[in-house]
Amino acid sequence: MSGTIYLSKEKREELEKELNELTTKGRANIADQIAEARSHGDLSENADYDAAKNAQALMELKINKISNTLANSQVINTDEFPEGKAFILSFVKIRNTASGEEFDYQLVSDAEADYLEDKLSVESPVGKALLGCEVGEKVIAKIPNGDQEFEVIEVSK
Repeated sequence: MSGTIYLSKEKREELEKELNELTTKGRANIADQIAEARSHGDLSENADYDAAKNAQALMELKINKISNTLANSQVINTDEFPEGKAFILSFVKIRNTASGEEFDYQLVSDAEADYLEDKLSVESPVGKALLGCEVGEKVIAKIPNGDQEFEVIEVSK
């Protein structure tokens, strides 16, 4: 993994907690499952053993991914950003100029993006278009369905 991954303090703490859970309780639980499956006899025909080993491999991949994310992450301090401009971790309200539809988003890194929580990646077409904008500005986002124009209605930290 290369490059810096920008995270909110909350997301970093969430990842640290998840990593701790996986490396302690998760690994212990998988070890117990493997030991139990071994006690059932011949490993070459033991579906429980195969399932436990697969679960272990998936968990180790997840541990590795979270570890890499944390190792390459930097917590963002929004106090360093100027007031009134949209930056990562800003909350923005925008209006689609064609449809009049309004959207509320928090601009976040790819690692924190979550459509269901209205967390929009700054790497997405709309997120990229909004970075650095102020209230009243109109931006064009190049999305798969064609160019969309949005007006920035509100920006806050």
